[in-house]
Amino acid sequence: MNRRCFVLAALALGGCATIPPPAVAPGPLGELEPLYAVETGREGLTIRVASGGCTARPDFTFYVDRRAGAVSLAFARKHVDVCKTGPGQAEVAFTWAELGLAQRTSVFLLNPVASR
Repeated sequence: MNRRCFVLAALALGGCATIPPPAVAPGPLGELEPLYAVETGREGLTIRVASGGCTARPDFTFYVDRRAGAVSLAFARKHVDVCKTGPGQAEVAFTWAELGLAQRTSVFLLNPVASR
């Protein structure tokens, strides 16, 4: 399954949005959520994303691809944050268990990195 199919499937399962998503870079990774930061820890991985004030863990899905000994990881938003409390950021945490990865697994993160 390629990344574009993954994102389209996630959007189809997540429902329709009434406003357009924020502009992202064009290209094959343009549908993936831009990340402001990624932090790994003993329990899991935390991503920092743009938020209008209502971003929560259920708004996100992930995709893990294991090929030739390498693990790729991608995050996509299922629901657009329609709150208007101002531009901000939110942290969303995923445990290693829910990602299906061992704690010390090296991963290639496929999401673009956003500038502040």
